[in-house]
Amino acid sequence: MSPPVALDFSNSPWAAQPIHSERHVRIITVGAGASGLLVAYKLQRSFRNFTLSVYDKNAEVGGTWTENRYPGCACDIPAHNYTFSFFPNPEYSHVYSGSQQIREYFIRFADTFGLGKYVKLRRLITRAEWDDHEGAWKVDIKNLETGEVVREACDFFINATGFLNHWRWPDDVRNLDAFKGDLLHTARWPPEYDLRGKRVGLIGNGSSAIQVLPAIQPEVSHLTTFIRGATWIAPPLGSEGQREYTQEEKEKFKNDPDFYLKYRKEQEERMSGLFAVLLRDSEVHIAAQVAVDKQMRAKFADPQMADLLVPKWSIGCRRFTPGPGYIEALQAPNVEVVHAGVVELTEDGCVAADGSRHTLDTIICATGFNTGYRPSFAAVGLGGRDLRDEWAHDARGYLSLGAAGMPNFFMLIGPNGPAGNGPFIPGIEAGIDYILACVDRWQTENIHSLTPRREAVDDFNDYTDWYMQRTVWSDECSSWYKKHSKNGRVTALWPGSTLHFIEAIRQPRWEDWDIRYRGNRFLWLGNGHSQTEVDEHADLAYYITDSDETEYNSRWKKREALTHTPYVTARGPRKTLVPAESP
Repeated sequence: MSPPVALDFSNSPWAAQPIHSERHVRIITVGAGASGLLVAYKLQRSFRNFTLSVYDKNAEVGGTWTENRYPGCACDIPAHNYTFSFFPNPEYSHVYSGSQQIREYFIRFADTFGLGKYVKLRRLITRAEWDDHEGAWKVDIKNLETGEVVREACDFFINATGFLNHWRWPDDVRNLDAFKGDLLHTARWPPEYDLRGKRVGLIGNGSSAIQVLPAIQPEVSHLTTFIRGATWIAPPLGSEGQREYTQEEKEKFKNDPDFYLKYRKEQEERMSGLFAVLLRDSEVHIAAQVAVDKQMRAKFADPQMADLLVPKWSIGCRRFTPGPGYIEALQAPNVEVVHAGVVELTEDGCVAADGSRHTLDTIICATGFNTGYRPSFAAVGLGGRDLRDEWAHDARGYLSLGAAGMPNFFMLIGPNGPAGNGPFIPGIEAGIDYILACVDRWQTENIHSLTPRREAVDDFNDYTDWYMQRTVWSDECSSWYKKHSKNGRVTALWPGSTLHFIEAIRQPRWEDWDIRYRGNRFLWLGNGHSQTEVDEHADLAYYITDSDETEYNSRWKKREALTHTPYVTARGPRKTLVPAESP
């Protein structure tokens, strides 16, 4: 029997290189907020042989904290935990610090690590289309200063624009153009706008309105707030309410790293411990609802107003909103509460749904954002299918990070991501680690593209829909978690806690991906040499040791090694958040 004829791979560039040689990778990221900046940092920290462009429509980095500058705008979780896990900010002045300090933090982060070289501001992505023959994205970028549109190619396209990015006027109010006064939106606040002495109308009672009202109430001559429904005003999410840190505390944060780390960890643990509150009919949820109901009612002088403004639906159905001073400001002499929405604007004010007419100088729309996850630009994947059409009515993603039919395309905090499941920034960090694991595999193997399999996307969404029925998010309340509907699909939240999300995506499930190769899938094995052999600083016998220092093999042992820190040893054991049950 004659020997098999060997195929000749000598013309492949991989054949002349050691295993896992790194080809050049081109990445475009949309958005220079927390997510986009962290992509740049982590790519710079761990990769070489890459080019990165981070495009943003704004004039400076900071994302939502650049756009949202309305009075009272602040973090709704303790600010010392609204930082990257490895880059704290001892400069925060308040427990819930304002948007300016948060914006300054992200600017300082970019400056500290020299990320500005990747960022291109005042640029708007208008179209991104996958070229399957070339295995690349063709992206059209508009210069907002000159109007010029250029096309750039990349191997990976990352949408880091966030889920609260496309602000919206109230779509159920008629004749927005009729009003002759100043019509403002909280996400488009004019610099140095002076409200002193004005008659102001405030539309909405979500998170932004709850921050705006107590901030402007002392300045305006009269404030009319239009409230269609009740909302829970949550207690502080950390260990304390809103207050300014003392100079002594701020100095201790700066000069005592152990104290500051312990403080940050304590706050983070408290937030992670809140997830059980969101589980329908749990003992923790019932107790929390009774306590918050009692706290809110105690602040109202008029029991009838309390009956109108304390919700009947479950606490947590909408995002928790700490509202220091909100209930008190509602009852100020210059504040009028209208228990109806606005239906129409007039030349000198507005008409409410109860028929009342109101004369106003300024109308503030705290009406939020489009939260359907539909991209603001054409995003065209396999077969010419535009994700805007695919997700026009229902956004069905893969683990909040990818989408069926979209090769080498990733999102951060996409559909069913950890947007309100506990600590927020750690979810972004975990998502970027996952994305860069895919980039690393593409760069060191002869892969053409990675695309989430549609059956995996369907299975994930089916599981998510089942799980959501266990949570208060599926209760009948109007929420941006459900695209501002009362009974729609919960598309904005992960089916579990933030810690659950981090563990779920720690390792990519490659079987969920359609991985296509350029030629033989083993060409990356190269010329038979290892990377260790070509690294003149490497130890060729690195595996010879006096003790076993290898990584653990089981998931539980890896997790235990990662999470059993010296901090826990010093603190001692705590009561587990959920009962430990065997499968």
